[in-house]
Amino acid sequence: MEELFDKSLEYDEMLNKGISLSGEDKFFFIRGRFNDLIKNIPTEKKIKKILDFGCGVGDATVLMKQHFPEAEITGSDTASNAIEYARYKNSECGKISYLEIKNFQFKSEFDLCFVNGVFHHIPLDQRVSALKMIYDSLKPGGLFALFENNPLNPGTRMVMSRIPFDKDAITLTPNETQRMLTSNGFKIKIKPRFLFYFPKALAFLRPLEKLFIHIPLGAQYYFLAEK
Repeated sequence: MEELFDKSLEYDEMLNKGISLSGEDKFFFIRGRFNDLIKNIPTEKKIKKILDFGCGVGDATVLMKQHFPEAEITGSDTASNAIEYARYKNSECGKISYLEIKNFQFKSEFDLCFVNGVFHHIPLDQRVSALKMIYDSLKPGGLFALFENNPLNPGTRMVMSRIPFDKDAITLTPNETQRMLTSNGFKIKIKPRFLFYFPKALAFLRPLEKLFIHIPLGAQYYFLAEK
């Protein structure tokens, strides 16, 4: 397990090399994504099973558990080392499991699929098949929360250029993401919401971000779609 721990540290070091420009750590962004998403999930939706598609080392799954304590959560990823480390790190968290995508059966069972910063790493010719996996995993009426880095934000481009595993990423504009979703069977539930405008040095301005939520300049954006 020591080798896996080292790989996790290496990943965090590469990530921090980029996001350190914001003055924040990765958990600030994880919390920010969930805080906004939770407010926009329709109250009539009962979230009992959640899929974290592209979960990495499982940082987000633990926070999901705090927001949905009764839900069963499954993290999936193509990286076997990440999955193994997530199992080790979060072994004491009840109702959380981790599976490699190649071993995952995508049947209509999830109420919510959460995806953050994954599609810009998926080759263009494989994105439709990835969307089909997600679509097939959701129950009818299931929700798909798709978070992506916003290439319209200069700070986002600068941060990604400093992160080794992001340098070859092919980002998606909000319009491209919307077309991708709607052309593959998803119905858009809310307009894209844009997050993370101000770095820590300008944190006193963050209360204003709610006024800019639909202005396409935040560092990240997300769509909430429905099967």
